[in-house]
Amino acid sequence: MIRNLAKIAALAGLAGLAGLAAPGCSSGSAPGVTAIQRIAAQRAIRTEVEAAYDFTRPDVPGNLMALYAPTGPILSASGGRITTSRDSLRAGIQAFWTNVGQNMRDAHVEWTAMHIDVLAPGVAVMTATYRIPHRQPSGLPHVIGGAWTAVFVLRGGHWYIVDEHLSDNPFAS
Repeated sequence: MIRNLAKIAALAGLAGLAGLAAPGCSSGSAPGVTAIQRIAAQRAIRTEVEAAYDFTRPDVPGNLMALYAPTGPILSASGGRITTSRDSLRAGIQAFWTNVGQNMRDAHVEWTAMHIDVLAPGVAVMTATYRIPHRQPSGLPHVIGGAWTAVFVLRGGHWYIVDEHLSDNPFAS
């Protein structure tokens, strides 16, 4: 991940980021990041992610897409594939919602862990685990879950995902 920071910096428009993220650098010691910036970024990212994954709100696919940068490349690795465009990401999210999500009854996301490391004033990485208990259309209880790592950049006062990796947990129950 550290090797990819130069690429992420270029995507985010931040010069010199690679020098900021030395191995062992944590959110409490990232050069150039104040405690207030770190806390504000962590709160904003957590709030945006939790709101997007609130399945009681209308337009779930639109809410999920709002997490991603509106312009520029978006890299998403999931299910053994990489998507590189907003359109292909939108198609994947819509396919999930059409085939799985909208069929889940009483679904809610439980964030079992969420770590947000602020690497620079405009770059953060979130690594989270989650489970989504729900009922299948037949009424049987079921759980899906996994782990998610996402790189966020701050653009126009909003945190957006530019790179992510999702891993399903086949034993989420």
